[in-house]
Amino acid sequence: MLGGLRFLPLPLARLFSNFCVKLLDLLIPKLRRVARINLAFALPELPADHREHVINGVFRGIARLLLAMSRFPDIDKTNVDRWIRYEGLEHYLAAKAKGRGVLVATAHLGNWELSAFAHAIMTEPMNVMVRPLDNPYVDRLVETRRQLSGNQLIVKRDSALTVVRALKNNEPVGMLIDQNTTAAEGVFVEFFGKQACASVAFAKLAARIGSAVVPGFAFWHESERRYVLRFYPEIEISGDAQADTQRIHAFFEEVIRQYPDQWMWIHRRWKTRPEGEPPVY
Repeated sequence: MLGGLRFLPLPLARLFSNFCVKLLDLLIPKLRRVARINLAFALPELPADHREHVINGVFRGIARLLLAMSRFPDIDKTNVDRWIRYEGLEHYLAAKAKGRGVLVATAHLGNWELSAFAHAIMTEPMNVMVRPLDNPYVDRLVETRRQLSGNQLIVKRDSALTVVRALKNNEPVGMLIDQNTTAAEGVFVEFFGKQACASVAFAKLAARIGSAVVPGFAFWHESERRYVLRFYPEIEISGDAQADTQRIHAFFEEVIRQYPDQWMWIHRRWKTRPEGEPPVY
């Protein structure tokens, strides 16, 4: 599929990627079912037809992500601007100038694969925290694509010392931190007015090293037919892991509300519940 998307003319590749994702939607109906549950749970005020519009946008976003990833071998300094541009790069550069490393707090919002890939081309490579995919062949393919622009991957299970070393060398480290975690590994924070379990490791790491935390996301702009990689002002880290994790997720919620159809509602984000609460799914 990626091979076809890479070599087809771009208009045909867009059609093919959308076709593949429509098949995904049809063949794995639980994805849309989870998205419907999430939207009813987190945004009950949305009319049912609007929820379906948001879910359709999620699948269109997956199609765009796959198309971009298929073209990674061909994206370089000469053409990266056709795919993405910056907003707010000064926030990243200001954090970098502090000399304590930069923790880029990001989420499954927009095109998280292209954001890290393109940042390495346009500014500098970064260290990217990853969890190995269950299928080793797919994992090998994805890892190879992710490193084509110079980024270094840090496998989650072997991460602590590598991340600390990178930050102490004033290197950037990007982490996706919007997913559900177990109660043993995280704390409950308010997220869309509901309790959601979130890892505190990111906030603890930022406090320990004194690294700047800068949110960054690559949003699709339909009018430009490309992405905008937007960095936001640094988020203050107090050293209180619970409060800092809440602050980060409150910011995530604010941004997701602006781009609801670009977040991965198909993930069971509210799977872990406080003791005594019924399951959401």
